[in-house]
Amino acid sequence: MEKLTFTMENYLEAIYELSGDGEGARLSDIAKRLGVTKASANSAMSTLAQKGLIINEKYREIFLTQEGRKKAETTSGKHHTIRRFFVNVLHIDPLIADEDACAIEHVISTESVEAMQDFLRQQPVIKDTGDENK
Repeated sequence: MEKLTFTMENYLEAIYELSGDGEGARLSDIAKRLGVTKASANSAMSTLAQKGLIINEKYREIFLTQEGRKKAETTSGKHHTIRRFFVNVLHIDPLIADEDACAIEHVISTESVEAMQDFLRQQPVIKDTGDENK
């Protein structure tokens, strides 16, 4: 499958983070999370459904397919690693760290994220008081 745009990755990540165990995400919640209109979110859902990344039935919750979940988990994992690195190591304000992580997660290499994870594993745990939910 071709690489997704940053925007489409953000939609997948939002669906992933808004979905509970066995539950889907509502279009209105996705739009609110990403600060877009329902019409824009609906258009993105059509694109993701055509790519086989979500199951989107009209007026129903939106569910990730197995492939969609895998891509969303990768993006979300990168986001949280970068954010933790910025907050715990570089002492960047959590809100700024979150915004920067959201931008960087799409272009950073797997090797760089793994290096951050290795570094973080060696550090004492620091309580992050920032908002974990974007």
